[in-house]
Amino acid sequence: MRLAVRLTPKGGRDAAGGWGQDGEGRPYLKVRVSAAPVDGAANAALLAFLAKTLRRPRSSLRIVSGDTARLKLVEIADLSDEEIARAFGSPP
Repeated sequence: MRLAVRLTPKGGRDAAGGWGQDGEGRPYLKVRVSAAPVDGAANAALLAFLAKTLRRPRSSLRIVSGDTARLKLVEIADLSDEEIARAFGSPP
């Protein structure tokens, strides 16, 4: 599964902030992390937060696009839509 995430680094405590939609109506998950946006710290914090929340090993997640932009596409092995909904609510 691939999950679009809008990342806000240095946004306080690591947490999901609900769902948004891009200009074409595609859903993305809003996530803020306490890490600074430098040296990949925010990316690492994002993956750690998602792994913990989704109860997946960190090795089962990877950023497939958007390494430096705030909108990221994260690939998560063996994850269903139902598990996403349980962890973060249903996307719009």
